[in-house]
Amino acid sequence: MASTANSMIPVTILTGFLGSGKTTLLKRILGEQHGLKIAVIENEFGAENIDNEILVQDSNEQIVQMSNGCICCTIRGDLVRALGDLAAQRTQGKLDFDRVVIETTGLANPGPVAQTFFIDDQVASDFLLDAVITLVDAKHANQQLDEHEVVQRQVGFADRLFVTKSDLVDGGALEGLRHRLLHMNPRAPISTVNFGEADIKQIFDLKGFNLNAKLEIDPDFLAEDAHDHDHDHAHDHDHADCDHDHGQCAHEGHDHAHHHHAHHDDRIKSFVFRSDRPFDAKKLEDFLGGVLQIYGERLLRYKGVLYMKGIDRRVVFQGVHQMMGSDLASRWMPADKKNSKMVFIGVDLPQDLIIDGLTACLA
Repeated sequence: MASTANSMIPVTILTGFLGSGKTTLLKRILGEQHGLKIAVIENEFGAENIDNEILVQDSNEQIVQMSNGCICCTIRGDLVRALGDLAAQRTQGKLDFDRVVIETTGLANPGPVAQTFFIDDQVASDFLLDAVITLVDAKHANQQLDEHEVVQRQVGFADRLFVTKSDLVDGGALEGLRHRLLHMNPRAPISTVNFGEADIKQIFDLKGFNLNAKLEIDPDFLAEDAHDHDHDHAHDHDHADCDHDHGQCAHEGHDHAHHHHAHHDDRIKSFVFRSDRPFDAKKLEDFLGGVLQIYGERLLRYKGVLYMKGIDRRVVFQGVHQMMGSDLASRWMPADKKNSKMVFIGVDLPQDLIIDGLTACLA
């Protein structure tokens, strides 16, 4: 596995509703001989404990040592404190690990966990948030999504979605669930995972929170598949042709129902903005600042590649809630079709207002 270029410790957040298979996946990760030394932070050990693999337990530190070099620490308190303790013990040579997995409780909203890595300066200097991975129980997903907004939030925050227990539903139900998940979060590749059997490459080094990485290796990020924002469009390609390891599928997350699937009125939805005209930098900065101020808590994830007037490079940006970052990416080549592509995922967002506002920011 690739290691990080600097000394920052990559972190993966593992989330999903009760019974979605997080513990099964975690046990598989910890049991595999992958040569990685992983520290796991669990909100609490569930009924499925991993005692049989524990070699050493220091109850004072709540640290457990695993047989393959992984360590676990249980926290019921402050995540910042737990991360700080881990970093300190690593610096002092007391613990040896090269990445962290945080398993949230099934009822947890991953938003505040993700924000920790941007808000706290010490955490931000020691740790690098790599990705949020969300597990979705194929058999119970639709009911859970209907009844629990936290499940919708878990889907909306995801950089990758693992659908578990797919052997318990038929192909039509599975395809319907896939459509629903794409409608909510078009930027997260979807994989089917049974009994925790996931390739370690699908879990680590996804660079979901890295501004440039995914956009640079994925030129088809949100590739255009329809011009009209408001109709039941046919997708340009079959789902099977999507590169679910590296790329994103080209699905617009607009507020429409696929006519051959039951429509669920999820509060968390996504929508895409595209334009071939350049943005006026000052107008866009002012508008996005206002959007974040008013709707920041309702914005889960947003990301884009921008064509800016007077700038010869792509500008990439992404954010979580009110925290947004941007950076210059690759230079526009003469043969490139210059355009902007942005995706917004959030709770009851005023899609028309935001799209109209972005349009008004074009030069």
